[in-house]
This record gives sequence, structure tokens and C-alpha cells, in this order.
Amino acid sequence: MLESMTTNADEPQTRPRRRAPAGAAVLREDVTEAIRVAVFEELASVGYARMSIEGIARRAGVGKTAVYRRWRSKLHLVLDLVSAVAVQGLPAPDTGSLEGDLRLLYEVTSRALRHPVASQIIPDLQAEAARNPEIAEAMQKALREGQEGVASGIVAAAERRGEVRAGIDDELALDLISGPLYWRSVVIRTQKLPKGYLASLARTTTAALKAL
Repeated sequence: MLESMTTNADEPQTRPRRRAPAGAAVLREDVTEAIRVAVFEELASVGYARMSIEGIARRAGVGKTAVYRRWRSKLHLVLDLVSAVAVQGLPAPDTGSLEGDLRLLYEVTSRALRHPVASQIIPDLQAEAARNPEIAEAMQKALREGQEGVASGIVAAAERRGEVRAGIDDELALDLISGPLYWRSVVIRTQKLPKGYLASLARTTTAALKAL
């Protein structure tokens, strides 16, 4: 009886039955990824407040049950995706100089923050974070850890090269590195940065870090 019920949870019932691990449904990764993509698109389109499991499922081309097998609510779905951002982080620059590393970091981060989807999702989730402690915690984790891991790596490399003093204040360094671009791209929401802004920001931040 148990064996006859262990079908793939996301496959049509006309497909051959397959043996699944005891006590768990087999979840297709391509379906999971389609749902993740649909969540980001739905957030950008209608915002968190109006987002629904029905809308996500429709956009992903799956049934609602496929979503509920993976996440029990839209809150847990969004929290999971936001937390995943913190784990993935940003690529660590390795140009051989502090200013070069900062310039590359700013270029990659700027493109990501100004992406049409990100520019819609981040402000919306920030608004929800003011009302929902769970979203606030997940947002803080994603935004902080994603930048902190890369920034600390840049500072550590600069220390080894002797570009900044040993034992530099890591918290202040993170604020100096991440604050200006985040302010302009996410808070003020500047869609087009002034010519030469990123190079100037990298140069100025380098001088500030060396002065710590």
C-alpha cells in the first residue's frame, strides 16, 4: 500500500510511478526553480501585500499544491528566498589593489541593485519589514551578510598588502564600503548614476579606509 502511493509529487499521474524515500515526497528541482523565479516576478509585478500563492502558481505554470508542498505560506516562501540571497552572496573581487577591488564590487552591486526586478522588490520588502519582524530579520540577514562577507574579504586582502592598518574597525569599514551606493541606489533610487561616480566612490572610499 505504501509503495503504491510513492509517486513523484510534481509529475502528472499518467507518468509511471516511482519509488520515493520513505516519509517524503520527491520534489522536482525544475519545478522548485520555476516557482522561485515566479515569486521574484510576482513580487516585482504586484508587491508582497497583493502577492498570492495562486498568482505564483499560475505564473510558474504549476498547481497550488506544488507550491504548498515546498512552503506553507507566502511569508515562508519569501523568507526562504531572501535568506538564500545571503548564502549566495557576491563574488569576491581580486584585482590586486584595494581601489580596484572596491571599483569591481561597486560595478557588480550597482548593476544588481538597478535591475528592474530588484529595484521593485527591495523597497517593497523594506516596507513590509517595518510591519513584519520576520521579514525584517531576513532582510537584515540577506543585505548585511551578502555585503559583509565580501567587504571583510576586501579589507582582509588590503591588510595583507599593507594598504590599510592591521586591526581596522570592521564595522566602520563595512559602513564606509556599503553605505553610499546602497543609499543612492535603494533609498534615493537613482536609476542612472553620474558619469564617473563609481570610480570616484572607489577612490574616496579607499582614502577613507586608509585613514581609519
